[in-house]
Amino acid sequence: MGLGRRDWLALGAGLVVALAIRAILLPQPGLAGDVDDFLAWARAIGEHGLGRAYDEPVSFPPVLPWLWWAIGSVAPALLSPTPDDPAALALVKLPATLADLGLAAIVGWSLRARPGWAVAGALAVLLHPAVWYVSAWWAQFESLYVLPMLVAWALVIRGRPAWAAVAIAVGLMTKPQALPLAIPFAAYYLRCFGIGGSLRAGAVAIATGAALWVPFVAAGGLGNYVRNLADYTSLFSVLSLRAWNPWWILQDLASGGRLVADDVPIVGPVTLRWMGFAIAGLLELAVFAWVWRRPTATGLAWGLAAASLAAFVGLTAMHERYAYPAVVFLILCWPDRLAVWTWAVVSVTVVLNMIAAVPPTGEPGSLIPVGGPVGIVGSVAMTTGLAATLWGLRHRAGSDEAPPVNAVPAHP
Repeated sequence: MGLGRRDWLALGAGLVVALAIRAILLPQPGLAGDVDDFLAWARAIGEHGLGRAYDEPVSFPPVLPWLWWAIGSVAPALLSPTPDDPAALALVKLPATLADLGLAAIVGWSLRARPGWAVAGALAVLLHPAVWYVSAWWAQFESLYVLPMLVAWALVIRGRPAWAAVAIAVGLMTKPQALPLAIPFAAYYLRCFGIGGSLRAGAVAIATGAALWVPFVAAGGLGNYVRNLADYTSLFSVLSLRAWNPWWILQDLASGGRLVADDVPIVGPVTLRWMGFAIAGLLELAVFAWVWRRPTATGLAWGLAAASLAAFVGLTAMHERYAYPAVVFLILCWPDRLAVWTWAVVSVTVVLNMIAAVPPTGEPGSLIPVGGPVGIVGSVAMTTGLAATLWGLRHRAGSDEAPPVNAVPAHP
């Protein structure tokens, strides 16, 4: 069944509103410090060449330098060094904004068997405050790594493991925050395509990642990236960078909301950061096991959402926007009632957390208290969202769905 007239009208109206919101926000400064850095790096790449990108303090893998190089090649005159130049701001935000539209298109297409839900899903992405807040205002890149992971989901469930591996590699080479999403994919590959198929897909992913790194190797880009990432990690070595999770509750109660370092030993050499790794590792192990148990399209979608929330809840040093993938992947599980309600809780909490942490004007907490009871309730809500997502993965993962067409038959 295709979309009806009302569906098309709703989708068209939503698209117009979504584009209008982005048109207003694209020329705005947003997170001025970050945007200034991105523009400076893009100008440096244009001046010195793509291979010298990591002479700058770039803390991202190679996909973003490639994009900045492309922007500078297509429109070098627009990368103005003038502070808050509207054209330059819009240009540096454009790739993530276009990725927003790609996310909405794939989500809607994936739900096309139920036209009403397809329209609702596409509009949920297009109009979601967290989506345009991050891309069109903040100039951050969450949609740029979630999009290839969503493409990988759409490909692998249709029996295209090699192409999905390419997309996974692109996602991993966009931001380190994509790494937890590789865990449910690994379980799905091993269960559906066996060790041989998984090794072949892994080789494709490694080759893709290596190809993306090629221009930077001669200038020592890989080593510089590792050092840049280490510097960035040490700069934000705190329990929670205003991300509402259990670490935020501990930080807020212990210090009244002041940032607390996560690298102080508490038992021998064990630090709170390593405790976070252990907690997140156990949660991700459960995600792996349950995707393995039910390797279906819905199961993988639940698993991707759960992997994102497990990292957000379990790890220290989380930013408020790092739960972003769950906002997208939970929609793929609609119209399951648990998925709808879990998405609603996670979505509202993520948006409130973003506004509390980085309001449009003023200091953190100027519009919504970032700490105190509000922060604690938000942290409990996100932890509850993780628990509900794990429950959905364990019990609502579509066991009656067919495996990919070229999957390895399961042994009895």
